[in-house]
Amino acid sequence: MSRMIEILHEEHRNIARLLGVIERELDVFDRRERPDYEIFQAVIQYFKEYPELCHHPKEDVVYQILKERNPAVAGAVGDIEAEHVLEGERLGRFAQVVNDVLADQELPRQAFHAAATDFLEHQRRHMAKEEQLLFPAALETLTAEDWAKIDSRIEARKDPMFDGETAQKFQNLYATILRWEQETEEDRGRAAATR
Repeated sequence: MSRMIEILHEEHRNIARLLGVIERELDVFDRRERPDYEIFQAVIQYFKEYPELCHHPKEDVVYQILKERNPAVAGAVGDIEAEHVLEGERLGRFAQVVNDVLADQELPRQAFHAAATDFLEHQRRHMAKEEQLLFPAALETLTAEDWAKIDSRIEARKDPMFDGETAQKFQNLYATILRWEQETEEDRGRAAATR
């Protein structure tokens, strides 16, 4: 497997963890309790700083080289670059409803829920498409020279959350993720013990 595809898979796993954070806070919101809006803001900031500026551009380069190598295969995958633009717009709408709530703007609960759900569902669907179509097509079609070209076009940038040195602004979010993952494991352990 290509090192780049391994990196993209790992980044998808990290993104999925953050989508789980949004979903968990959205469940709190749906119970008519107050979710942690700072957590929402931190996840949104992470998406703006890493997936939007680093992860998606890596996938775009893979897609561009795939399109150069075999336009028919790239066409069967779909327009990944256009989807990334739409993902950015969905992130913007989600960020706006979070900001509206924090600014005490009138906002129907359904509008907040719809923006968060739209972002979650499309992110997951998009990642699944890449995992099932783009990555296998790239692995099957691209040559060693293509992968070298991809590597030369991609900026090496550390993930500000999951690179082992979590950026200060994401410390609270990362600690929350770890706590929830530990609670989930403990819940699974208790459920298994009662069987």
